[in-house]
Amino acid sequence: MQRKRAVIMIGVGIAIGIAVMAGAVLWLDPGPAQSIELKSGDTAVIAEGEKVYAAQCAACHGANLEGQPNWRDRGPDGRLPAPPHDETGHTWHHADVLLFELTKYGPPKEMGNGEPYYSNMPAFENVLTDDEIIATLSYIKSRWPADIRRRHDQMNAQIAAQR
Repeated sequence: MQRKRAVIMIGVGIAIGIAVMAGAVLWLDPGPAQSIELKSGDTAVIAEGEKVYAAQCAACHGANLEGQPNWRDRGPDGRLPAPPHDETGHTWHHADVLLFELTKYGPPKEMGNGEPYYSNMPAFENVLTDDEIIATLSYIKSRWPADIRRRHDQMNAQIAAQR
């Protein structure tokens, strides 16, 4: 009887572990349904993105994508200031689809470990169209040095190959 109970408990533990991992994978990897590709070489898209960035993003992230001062240090409210979107920040470390989703839906409300995540970054789902979000992110990417754009393209290609 004890052995049967132990086997059941192990099975329940494994099932919970799988569910937690699946949730983390879905949060980090939106799957093949969402295909987003930035157009950092399309001058018309970049021009549109520059306008949207100036109107919607520059107040926090800076007119030159420089971010807010001390962007790595939490403020008194526990929130991080807006990071730069130039090559000194971490934006280019994220795949196109994740950048799109962070912009559209805002950051997740909790970290993968269940801890709450507080951010002043709003969701733009009801403010910008998908095309405006892609244009804005394309503008940001167009401002990165060529080697950073190349590395970002390689990362996106690796992710696409895994799908």
